This record gives sequence, C-alpha cells and structure tokens, in this order.
Amino acid sequence: MTDHLSDLNAFGPVRFWIFDLDNTLYPRHTDLFKQVNQKITTYVSALLDIAPDEAHTIQKGYYRQYGTTLRGLMIEHSIDPDEFLEYVHDIDHSWVEPDPALGRAIETLPGRKYVFTNGSHSHAVKVAERLGITDHFDDIFDIVAADLLPKPQQETYDKFIARTGIDPARAAMFEDLHRNLVVPHALGMVTTLVVPRGTGEVFHDEWELEGQDAPHVAFVTDHLADFLNDVLQASGH
Repeated sequence: MTDHLSDLNAFGPVRFWIFDLDNTLYPRHTDLFKQVNQKITTYVSALLDIAPDEAHTIQKGYYRQYGTTLRGLMIEHSIDPDEFLEYVHDIDHSWVEPDPALGRAIETLPGRKYVFTNGSHSHAVKVAERLGITDHFDDIFDIVAADLLPKPQQETYDKFIARTGIDPARAAMFEDLHRNLVVPHALGMVTTLVVPRGTGEVFHDEWELEGQDAPHVAFVTDHLADFLNDVLQASGH
C-alpha cells in the first residue's frame, strides 16, 4: 500500500532525508522491538519490585506520556539512563534481515541521509549493519545526542537541525508514529507515515497506529523501499 495523499513531486526539492529507526527502516513484524519491549518490562519490574503485568502497564503509560519509557523513568524514578539503554538494547539483532532493495533506494536518494531515533547509537548501528545500509547515512542522531529528550519534543528537532545543518524546507521525514511528524510538518518537511503491512498480528498499541488521516501526514506507506522507488521514479532518478 502506498497512499498518495498528495503529489510525489513534493519530494522533488528534497535533499535531506531523515529516517526513524525502529519499525520504520525495518518492518514492524520483525521480532526486534518486541525484544526491547520485553527487556523494558523486566527492567521496570525489577526496579519497582512489581509483577511484570503491572510493570508493562506503567511502562506503556510512560511511553505514551513522555515519548519514551526512559524519559518517564528518569523523571519519576531518577534512573541511570546509560545503564537502562545498555540493558534494553542488549538483544538479538539477527532477526533483522538484509534489505538490498531498501539499501539501493536510500543510496540513490539525492542529498544527505540521517537516522533520527529515540533509541541508542549502538542499537541503530547494529540495525543498519543487519539491513546493509550503514554506509548510506551521513549521521545517526540518537537519544543521547538529543540530551535524552525524545521526539516528539520541539527542542529535540531543533537540536537535530542545529547539529546537522539541514534546511527543513528541503527535508523529508519518515516515521512509524504520526505524533513524531507534527513538528517536522510544521517546519516544512515532507512527511511520510510508515504503517504495518498486511493483517498479520504485529506488536503494537492501538494508539500507535492512529493518524493516517492527520493533516501533518502527507503520505502513508506500508513498504518503505517500494515507496522510495516511487519517489525516485517521480523525480527522474
């Protein structure tokens, strides 16, 4: 599915391509973020000495309220963020399969490319290595570079722009959460929401799949590589 809510020629001026990591550069059904989620539940359960079910409820509440569970735990419980990030991203990345089609598409995009993630730099590198796209990006802007303040906070996008020097009016952003596209849209970026493909069971909360018709979402796709190839074809690349 590629839902053209506006003309693909909107990507013509774009020279800065910004990609979220988890559930965007790899499909949501990949058994990866589920591992992270389970480790976060274990961490919260041990930290607060509560049952896993209760820990999961608290975890998801913080995620929705603060942008990341980490941010919620820092504010509510003053945890060590470095210890948390190292623990929850110590997972089996082999579930991510190489994606040569995605690699070719990203490599062909004109201009500079970035990963902009609420996860850690090491996690992003491991995912990119598995996908086979490591060499196609100019920088990885992670949660530490954001001073642990996650998307969708305006300040975090401002820090990203200051570090990379991009022109938002010539940028495009790809995300799996529509709330993380509100600020990019307001800044003048072309926004694309990446949604799960097919009807198979995937790991998510219902609110995470909202926003496909939101005014800050210009395009919707369930297959990033195919969509980027459509973009390239429309621009003559």
